[in-house]
Amino acid sequence: MRQTQHDPERHPRFFASAANKASQAAGRASTFVLACAAIVIWAATGPLFRFSDTWQLVINTGTTIVTFLMVFLIQNSQNRDSAAIQVKLDELIRTGTVQNSFVGIEHLSADELEELRARCEERAKVVAAARR
Repeated sequence: MRQTQHDPERHPRFFASAANKASQAAGRASTFVLACAAIVIWAATGPLFRFSDTWQLVINTGTTIVTFLMVFLIQNSQNRDSAAIQVKLDELIRTGTVQNSFVGIEHLSADELEELRARCEERAKVVAAARR
């Protein structure tokens, strides 16, 4: 019997690739039209099934499952986008003339970020006033 080696790096890449493809497909107009068509078909079959509890359960279950799965796809997509933007911003900060102390601030607490935002806003007001 042949044993396969487990590659821990393969699964995250597979999920990222699958999540990316699924989120791209979910964002297409044709997917929206397909979802609307499913709702219209379901509604049209209401009289056929006498608007039964089972008929209602079909749409409730289907939409709940789709929503549940989409939450994870959307979160994965947002995590990757956020990480990519953060890397780009860090590189701009590193190579530019701004303060390198801003690199990595995404790891600060909400209170620390708010304090930093307020200081930056105050500095921006001072610079704008000096330009007038």
